[in-house]
Amino acid sequence: MKYDEKRDFMRTNLDSEMHYRQVDSNQFNLAKCISLSGAGVSFITSIICYEGEALEIKIPPQNAITHVLTAFVQVIRVTLLLENKYEIATLIKTIKG
Repeated sequence: MKYDEKRDFMRTNLDSEMHYRQVDSNQFNLAKCISLSGAGVSFITSIICYEGEALEIKIPPQNAITHVLTAFVQVIRVTLLLENKYEIATLIKTIKG
């Protein structure tokens, strides 16, 4: 496999359901995870997030032998895709064990 991206970690493209919440809220929102790397997560949601915002994310496993990925992330980029659809790029700050 040829790897031309200038990244510290390879990115894995996903099409997986995930949940996220603002750290000062108890309500989780549904989103679609589109990519995951050792440094960050990107997802699509209908609820806008803001650069610098802290979120807790939960990505369920694709099989029964792995655990839910739970992490605290910081929003680094927000891209409007369509009306009420946003691509959110985040930086992983902490993975919960």
